[in-house]
Amino acid sequence: MLEIRQLKIFRAVARTGSYSAAARQLGYTQPAISQQIKAMERVLGTPLVTRSGHQLQLTEAGAALARHAATVLGSLDAAEAEIRALTELRAGTVRLAAFPSACNLLVPKTIARIQAAEPRLKVALIEAEPPESVAMLRAGECEIAIVFDYPHGKVPDSESSCDAASPDLSELNAHTLLTDRLRALLPVGHRLAGTARTTPMQLSELAKETWIAGCPQCRGHLVDACADAGFHPDIAYATENPGAVAGLVAEGLGVALATELALSGVPAPGAVRSLPVEPAMERRVLAVTLPKLEAVPAVRAVIGGLRESARLVEAAVSH
Repeated sequence: MLEIRQLKIFRAVARTGSYSAAARQLGYTQPAISQQIKAMERVLGTPLVTRSGHQLQLTEAGAALARHAATVLGSLDAAEAEIRALTELRAGTVRLAAFPSACNLLVPKTIARIQAAEPRLKVALIEAEPPESVAMLRAGECEIAIVFDYPHGKVPDSESSCDAASPDLSELNAHTLLTDRLRALLPVGHRLAGTARTTPMQLSELAKETWIAGCPQCRGHLVDACADAGFHPDIAYATENPGAVAGLVAEGLGVALATELALSGVPAPGAVRSLPVEPAMERRVLAVTLPKLEAVPAVRAVIGGLRESARLVEAAVSH
C-alpha cells in the first residue's frame, strides 16, 4: 500500500519532472527520491516514470497516479486547513442546548456576539429543559448545555408527580452565568396585587390560591417552597411555556412563581402583575460542558460569549 509521504514525493516529481528538483523542494537527497519512486513501482507492479534525455516522463500508469495523488493530497490539505481553522477558532459549529426562558435574551445575544466576532463560528440551538439537556451533553448530542438549579434541591420523591431534582452535574465543568430571581405572578385584579402595595409577597399569603406550575424541576421547587411556608399548593395547570403561564394568570385562573429571565420574554400583559417574594427565592443559571470539550477553542469562545451576555441580561432583567 502506498503511503501519504510517497504520494507527496511522487507529486513533486510529476510537477518538477526531475528527481533532483523534487529533492530540493522537499528537502530530501536525490538518491532518496529515486529509491522511493522505485519502491512505489514495486508496490504497484508497473513503471511510473521513464527518462527522456535529462527529463523524466510519466508513464500512463504514472499519469493516472498523479491525478489520484492530486485528489488525495488535495483532500488531505483541505482537512488540515479545516482542522487548523477549528483549533484557531475561525470556523466550526457548537451545539447549544438551552431551556426555553434562556432562549429569550441570553442565547440570542450570545449568538449575535459570536457571529460578529467570528463569522465562521456557528452556534446551533436545541431547546431542552434540564436534565434532558445534560443527558444530551453526556450522549454527545451537544457541546454546551444551559441549565438551572435551585439551592437546596431535594431528591425526587418517587410517589410524587411534581417533585424533581436538580440535574446531575457530576464530572462536568459548570460555569455560573447569572442569578435568576423569582417573582409572584398575580392577575391585576387580585386582592393582593393592588398598585399601592410596596411590600414583597409572602408565599404564605397565597396558601389558598390555585397555582400554575412550570417544568417538572420548577414544580418540584414550588412544592418545596410552599412546604417551607406551611402549605401544599393546589396546582391546577402545568406548562413549560412562560407565555402560557402569564396568559393563564392574566385570565384569573391562578397564581404562579416566575423568574425574571422567564418574564423577560413575555410581552407585559396589562392584566398581570409581578411582585417580589419574601423570603427571596432565586435559581442559578449555568453553562455546563464536558471537561475534554472545554479544551476546544470554539467551545471556550461560546462559554465566554455566554458569560459576557449574561452580565448584560442580568442587569436588564433586574430593572
